[in-house]
Amino acid sequence: MQRPATIALRAELYREVTAIVDREYGDELVLEEIAHRVASSRRQLQRAFTEIGETTFREYLTVARMDHAAGMLSQSNLTIGEVARNVGYRQPAQFAKAFRRRHGETPSNYRAAQGISTQRRAGSPRAENPVHSSDESFPPRRFSRAASRPPTRKPAVVTYR
Repeated sequence: MQRPATIALRAELYREVTAIVDREYGDELVLEEIAHRVASSRRQLQRAFTEIGETTFREYLTVARMDHAAGMLSQSNLTIGEVARNVGYRQPAQFAKAFRRRHGETPSNYRAAQGISTQRRAGSPRAENPVHSSDESFPPRRFSRAASRPPTRKPAVVTYR
């Protein structure tokens, strides 16, 4: 059994860190840096999340990001990539995978279920590019790597006599 002072300290640490995560979810958040900000150790924060929040820091951060992303998807016409960047993901594919784990469907299906239009905003790179219309079903062009490389030259054949 833990002392009441220990429980109170961990509860306060948990509240401080969750407030930081809820405020800065779109930034790159690292447990060690947050521990330094709240004058604690990484291990103490891990214990606080386990004992008080019954979760881990990474899990809490992911849930916060996915819940904010769901709000953005249902209340704005930001692209999936823009939403991913706004909630701290560099790769839209990683964002989509995490979103599907949390909400049970892809970001685009979630948005469609909310009844949000997928029309591109004016100023969006795809909206201004005549190759890409605002039609989401237009398949992206795929180029093979070989086609983008310069042709290789064969080495000269030297014969000795």
